[in-house]
Amino acid sequence: MGSSGGGAAAAAAAAARMDPEAATELARKGVTLLLLEVPQHTVLGLDTQVFSVGPRFKGIKMVPPGPHFVYYCSPSRHGSEFAPTVGFFLTTHPSEVVVRKWHAQEERLVKLSEEEEIRYSEAVKHFEFDDQLGPYNLDSFGDWKQLSSYLSQSVIERLEPIGGEITIALETSWMDRAPQTDMERRLMEQLREDKFAKISPAQPERRGCYYTTIPASVKHKNISANELTLLNLDRTSLLESVLAKSYQDQEDLLLGELQFSFIAFMMGQSLEAFMQWKALVSLLLSCSEAPLHARTQMFVKFIRVIYYQFKHGFQRTHDSRSSEDKGNSLFLDEAWFSRDIFLYRLSKDFLTVILEAPVVDGDLLSWARKLKTLLETTFGWDLENSAANLIDEDDEFAPVVVEMDGSS
Repeated sequence: MGSSGGGAAAAAAAAARMDPEAATELARKGVTLLLLEVPQHTVLGLDTQVFSVGPRFKGIKMVPPGPHFVYYCSPSRHGSEFAPTVGFFLTTHPSEVVVRKWHAQEERLVKLSEEEEIRYSEAVKHFEFDDQLGPYNLDSFGDWKQLSSYLSQSVIERLEPIGGEITIALETSWMDRAPQTDMERRLMEQLREDKFAKISPAQPERRGCYYTTIPASVKHKNISANELTLLNLDRTSLLESVLAKSYQDQEDLLLGELQFSFIAFMMGQSLEAFMQWKALVSLLLSCSEAPLHARTQMFVKFIRVIYYQFKHGFQRTHDSRSSEDKGNSLFLDEAWFSRDIFLYRLSKDFLTVILEAPVVDGDLLSWARKLKTLLETTFGWDLENSAANLIDEDDEFAPVVVEMDGSS
């Protein structure tokens, strides 16, 4: 089995180093992903690991049970161009065998009939495919756990599209919408140009993920313009409303959606997922009352979630020859690291609220400091410079300042 960036070799080395008892346990209780007839040179990802399919590849074994994300990008029949990335989430159970087979005409992985699936599962359990299965690299499992800590089965079932497949090829309505900012225009161009050469025609019966609608601003009748401006500068009341109406007041469901959309965007290359991730991050970073009072523990969890997203997902440069390339980053262009990105202003204001509060929870303060250090080192931002409070006027999530003439 070939691998991009030595993924297969690293997985084998990790398996060799593993405590023999743990290896036996994973061999017995681990999940097997049996992937039949996948074309050679297909780029195939499982969580943060990326493989280039070799001639004998039949899948991945010793996968820890739990949530996972599978994504792949197949070369065209001529081999020089790649189809759009397709991804899907799985919730797996101990000793489960997941079987998919390559459909040559549709150029995608499909499920088999129940009868065939049972037959292949039995063959896997009798080790008939064992030497054609690469081991899951446990060295990178810690990274995946940090990216998927709230990704429960209920979160996946709430959000995944019918059929489970997430791909930008079915997001033509997003591609046609006017981008909100320079950065989004560049992201669209990058997803369009860099990642694939052809887009499948939209299939009218297919729709995207069932993401929660996040209003960009608070709208209220019967209150003054000043009060409305304040409500939009601190979106705590909007967060409370969204939690009550859309998440049955279960904070972990919202955090799960934040992780689902990030993974679908970063690994599955979905533009729709990016827009949802941006909406959720913008809402939470625009709250100043909630983190300090009613929702402190939720915000400790939230900062931890985005800390690991930034840590694992964003890399500044892409050296294709690098043996360290884990393949799980979009290798975003410089637009992501400039100070006119929505993240800069929101992070700066949000961290200032916490770091300058007279009384603050110890965990919240500790994670806020860690996030600030990470943003300063990863993005090269100066988060101390209060004069550079930049606002992108084109961004729908920028603060809403209401004029006093009453027309708003």
